[in-house]
Amino acid sequence: MYITLKDINKIYPNGYHAVHNFNLEIEKGEFIVFVGPSGCGKSTTLRMIAGLENISSGEFLINGVRANEKGPREREVAMVFQSYALYPQMTVFDNIAFGLTLQGVDEDVIEERVQKTAKILGLTDYLDRLPRALSGGQRQRVAIGRALIRKVGIFLMDEPLSNLDAKQRVTMRSEIAQIHRETGSTTIYVTHDQTEAMTLADRIVVMKDGYVQQVGTPYELYFKPANVFVAGFIGEPPMNFARSKVEKGCIRFGDQTVDLTAVRPDAAALEGKEVVFGFRPEAITLREQEKATRIDCQVELTEMLGDNTNVYITSGEQQAILKVDSHDTPETDAPLRFYIPAESIYLFDGETEMVL
Repeated sequence: MYITLKDINKIYPNGYHAVHNFNLEIEKGEFIVFVGPSGCGKSTTLRMIAGLENISSGEFLINGVRANEKGPREREVAMVFQSYALYPQMTVFDNIAFGLTLQGVDEDVIEERVQKTAKILGLTDYLDRLPRALSGGQRQRVAIGRALIRKVGIFLMDEPLSNLDAKQRVTMRSEIAQIHRETGSTTIYVTHDQTEAMTLADRIVVMKDGYVQQVGTPYELYFKPANVFVAGFIGEPPMNFARSKVEKGCIRFGDQTVDLTAVRPDAAALEGKEVVFGFRPEAITLREQEKATRIDCQVELTEMLGDNTNVYITSGEQQAILKVDSHDTPETDAPLRFYIPAESIYLFDGETEMVL
């Protein structure tokens, strides 16, 4: 199924405007992720798609047909929530089969579909167990199985991995990606975790304060962020930023002068403008490069993470984080020189914070 959202707004009775003019076209079989900080409107938008929240204004279409007034069942959507919401007194088999049982589906058909769903999810050996005998990851797979067995065209997931530990989240991410490949269902997934968004999505919708900031592939959001918020939200550690005024083709990074004319052909047009200078921690190099900006700084702290090290540096009052190979970990309190390749430098408008 394909979905269209046209100028969707959500305004609560108390006047709170949770979602502003949300526009999106979702192709059949696409995996879309809504991402953003808490309170940005992503779950509210998902609930409007599910039919669990009324749409204040705008048009919601499924396969080109208006669906604003349709209930959740009529929309043929299945939803997996943050809480597993399993029936504790029912076995895994009965939990997965619950929706089909309510519909009065023949027992032989239920048996066949539960077995097939359990095989996809690796739950075949657990069908006779109660939820309390399962791990968090297994319970989440049961919740996914209960939604999956209904064979609907739209699969909605609201922070399904937030109750799992770090190792379980990694495992479940790959399992959700595999399930999507096997079922081909149109999937909309909500998370505040940008790593989940980057690893799962065909396209990501970044939201802030009820507004869509950017829609794009993981590659586009990482390498071509539309504004400071997206640039800082996508990537771990986040992008480094420094505010400065362009004077004689140069800006300041702490104690350092950065010559923009060497990296931006339009540097002259930016004269006198307030800008935000940005670069990603992992984009730097410790080896001198042609057409790279040189920065001298002081090492304040290092965090060795295995294959790489986060290096916290200062230049004057300016702070930043660098990511370097662990073999290149510098000494704390020592001076350090690094280089930012020209193609890795970002400039944003100091007033609008949109990319320049």
